[in-house]
Amino acid sequence: MNANAADRPVVEPAVAGAGGSLDGQSVVVIGASAGIGFETARLARAEGAEVILTARNPDPLERAGRALGARRTAAFDAGEESALEEFFTSLDAPVDHIMLTAGRPQYGSLAAIGSEQARDALAEHALLALEVARHAASTVRPGGALVLMSGTGGRRAAAGYAIAAAVTAATPALARSLALEIAPVRVNVIAPGFVDTPLSAALLGDELERRREELRATLPIRRVVTPEDVAALAVHIMLNGALTGATFDIDGGQQLLS
Repeated sequence: MNANAADRPVVEPAVAGAGGSLDGQSVVVIGASAGIGFETARLARAEGAEVILTARNPDPLERAGRALGARRTAAFDAGEESALEEFFTSLDAPVDHIMLTAGRPQYGSLAAIGSEQARDALAEHALLALEVARHAASTVRPGGALVLMSGTGGRRAAAGYAIAAAVTAATPALARSLALEIAPVRVNVIAPGFVDTPLSAALLGDELERRREELRATLPIRRVVTPEDVAALAVHIMLNGALTGATFDIDGGQQLLS
């Protein structure tokens, strides 16, 4: 990992979002072909940013890049350390913000999740966040943001949630320490509850509409949280240069329910 913030020379931080936009800035979104990543890139683009999109699967990534007029796309598995390093090495200039959305929640009993699968699940979240932070320290301009994704579902103890709970607890702790270690790059976490994304549809299958109806009836906001909601929060974190080391919940009040 990089040297402690106290050991690095003081650099005047860039003022992010002068005039309330990302005009002229650059945003890297890792996991940008659909859902929250795509919507964050779309909103950042609408706010004037140039966007660099990455994802594992090239075809949907190429479609996303064309739709948004991306400066560049790069298809690779972010969980492969060498591929991640090659991507960051290939950047021709510093960037202003990075958002990491890659990875999916892992649920299942101890009997159902083997040791290798558990290691992969932990690596896909906590270790990937560490690796991206390592690169962000030398890639993101001072005052820019690294935005990590977590969740709120794993905070409630339940059978079959061991891996999800471990990742949920680890990510905010990582962010607090990383916010000191790679300062003046800012590090924050977004923790959604249920978000109506293609990933949610894939996980729930035929139960998706029932879950939507349940949330519309019970959430205080009386609607389902969308990728656009999360994207708006992500862009706000990029714009607000005073935010670092924090975790921002966005679940429509789901945690308030018994």
